[in-house]
Amino acid sequence: MLIMDLCVAFMALVLVLSPRFGSAGDIVHQDNIAPKRPGCDNNFVLVKVPTWVDGVEDEEYVGVGARFGPTLESKEKHANHTKLVISDPPDGCTKPKNKFSGEFVLAHRGNCSFTTKANIADDAGALAIIIINHQTELFKMVCETNESDVEIGIPTVMLPQDAGANLENLLKNSSMVSLQLYSPRRPPVDVAEVFLWLMAVSTIICASYWSARSAKEAAIELDKLLKDGSDVDMDGFGSNGAVDINVTSAILFVIIASCFLVMLYKLMSFWFIEVLVVLFCIGGTEGLQTCLVSLLSCFRRFRHAGESFIKVPFFGAVSYLTLAVSPLCIAFSVLWAVYRSYSLAWIGQDILGIALIITVIQIVRVPNLKVGTVLLSCAFLYDIFWVFVSKLLFHESVMIVVARGDKSGEDGIPMLLKIPRMFDPWGGFSIIGFGDIILPGLLVAFSLRFEL
Repeated sequence: MLIMDLCVAFMALVLVLSPRFGSAGDIVHQDNIAPKRPGCDNNFVLVKVPTWVDGVEDEEYVGVGARFGPTLESKEKHANHTKLVISDPPDGCTKPKNKFSGEFVLAHRGNCSFTTKANIADDAGALAIIIINHQTELFKMVCETNESDVEIGIPTVMLPQDAGANLENLLKNSSMVSLQLYSPRRPPVDVAEVFLWLMAVSTIICASYWSARSAKEAAIELDKLLKDGSDVDMDGFGSNGAVDINVTSAILFVIIASCFLVMLYKLMSFWFIEVLVVLFCIGGTEGLQTCLVSLLSCFRRFRHAGESFIKVPFFGAVSYLTLAVSPLCIAFSVLWAVYRSYSLAWIGQDILGIALIITVIQIVRVPNLKVGTVLLSCAFLYDIFWVFVSKLLFHESVMIVVARGDKSGEDGIPMLLKIPRMFDPWGGFSIIGFGDIILPGLLVAFSLRFEL
């Protein structure tokens, strides 16, 4: 099992040192590429667009507000419930044939600037203008480079192509469509973040005490053998497949993680996420197996199976208990991978992640305070560079882009613990990267081993 332990340790440390920061589902986005100027200085916020068709509540869409114009209401009860009409002409680039009487106007993107569409709709009496993008993604609407002191009196919201097409088809079929526009604020702290913090701290405590207990048992056994006068190989005794980090490897891990992070950033796509899912399943399976075998071995009924071994090709001596538990762990990982898009899949991801973290803290050890200081100092500089300084080189935070999975078309990388937000009107998840747990966990485990 030593080969598997080393593989898990190397893979986990490289992966957990990659994206260690994330914010799932941010609703306020700053964009340095679209600089602010007078009249064009709004934050980009997501907008809820609930709809009613012939008086019956229908689908709710999500759009994005423009850099210009007045800000939207943050509470649904204060938002106007108003009729929607199609712009004539459809692109909204010239004056409409008829004046509006306080309706929301639906127009297509293109043929003129966003501010031109908004000004024309404002002058014609519209309450707001909704622009349909020509792609299924949302686009940040900004002012033109030669525009200054923009004065637009109505909000401007963009909808993705599919949502806009649905509304347009309903209106063309003589349905009466009405909607609201509002952008609820996200609470500063959600209860999910407290539970996530407790989960991370509990994982570190369990892993650290387990590591310290194993080291203490090994020391007691060694002391007994020395008192009996037995010949003991001091280099290999009590290691149990553990890998001690030195200063060189601590620095090297951060360098490798930086290269891996850039690779994730450049190659992030659907297929690359699938590769990471496979790697995560391998590590999670090994971690879950290690934790279950150790836990079950504490019970008398399973102790004999845990101490009886059989030789398995490529794996060496494997206990009967490990052979019994392994298929269950593999099945659990496969089920999570297949159904990971389901709403409750985060539970399986957290179970696999916690098991992997605990196993890594058992296998990888900080031998002294010097190595721990170097490792955490390098990780601190690594975080600062890739979260903040990387914006100067790549025009966006590499760490945040990778953690959110912005370029993958999915929910981001699986090397995260996450809990759904409970009181957030936008939903989403509170997340924490493995590195934010493992790195301090290694130092806490060393402190407990030293203390005991």
